[in-house]
Amino acid sequence: MPLKAAIKSAEDHMDKAVEYACAEFSGVRTGKASPGLVENVDIHVRAYGSNMKLKQLAMISTPEPRLIRIEPFDPATLKDIERGILESNIGLNPSVEGKVIRLPVPDLSTERRQQMVKTIKGMGEDAKVRVRAARRDGIESVKKLEKDGEITEDDLHRSEKEIQAYTDKKVIELDQHMVAKEKEIMTV
Repeated sequence: MPLKAAIKSAEDHMDKAVEYACAEFSGVRTGKASPGLVENVDIHVRAYGSNMKLKQLAMISTPEPRLIRIEPFDPATLKDIERGILESNIGLNPSVEGKVIRLPVPDLSTERRQQMVKTIKGMGEDAKVRVRAARRDGIESVKKLEKDGEITEDDLHRSEKEIQAYTDKKVIELDQHMVAKEKEIMTV
């Protein structure tokens, strides 16, 4: 049973690396409004004395294709949220209207789109590194099982192939997500 657990652990780590990359991709601006652009922005709330994610402080919606609307749960955090968005360097300028913050999403220039594609590719490569690290850790744990005499040499080779096959599958999946996001960014 420890062999199956070692393989499952490696696969779980690879799955989490892909999920994390997809979450990162959703935060990259494509020219249309999406709550994913701002929901993970860290906001320092002076009243609470700590940093919090924007999604914990406000309701985020997109009433129009080029507008993000942020309505704080606590109106006292309005100025902190506005400051946090400005400091986050996401390229959006908040405007406060009463108890609501409006974030107009401007069109992206071709140059900015190309920069974002490079960013996506960098994020994808980081995710591939995490997948390969999970593969390495999985193979090391399987080798340790073989060294300790818990599995045979044949089991070791089969397990290494299984882990490598799953790694290849996850790398292809990451490539597909990157191509889809690149296409989304470059679509005017």
